[in-house]
Amino acid sequence: MSESLDLDFELPNVGAGPDPLSLSAVAADNAFVLLLFQRSYHCTNCRSQVQAVRDRYADFRDRDAEVVSIVPEPPDRLRDWQDRYDLPFPLCADPEAAVSERFDQPVRFGLLGSLSDFLGRMPKAVLLDCRDGNPAVAYTHGGDSTWDRPAIDDLLAAIDERRSALSR
Repeated sequence: MSESLDLDFELPNVGAGPDPLSLSAVAADNAFVLLLFQRSYHCTNCRSQVQAVRDRYADFRDRDAEVVSIVPEPPDRLRDWQDRYDLPFPLCADPEAAVSERFDQPVRFGLLGSLSDFLGRMPKAVLLDCRDGNPAVAYTHGGDSTWDRPAIDDLLAAIDERRSALSR
């Protein structure tokens, strides 16, 4: 089931693509946009995920999907990720976690979790279907631990499923 909402945002981007990056611009050029909400700069599982996506990025592009990684950190800190990992997709800074909150990124441990992204913020993946010009949520996965993330093959399968469901 898809949900159509005003999901547009603009964030500083230290990765590939324009800076700042707006969702509306990315959505206008791609059939799908996969938003990967990371926990923090220090999260080793987040770092592993962006590298895994980098290694399979051609599979996303073959499906006319753009990946956008969003981290609740300032741009200066994220430049280190870009310098180390040479990500071919946008890497956006959301230091106030405003966009993450709009997309209901899970936070655990109550007040303690709200004070520390590293302790409380959990990963989330949101697939947007942009084919009709109005991005709609087509798939979400909200993690309940730092390890709870969909595999790359599961993300690609979600895109494939959405593509085939609408072509029937």
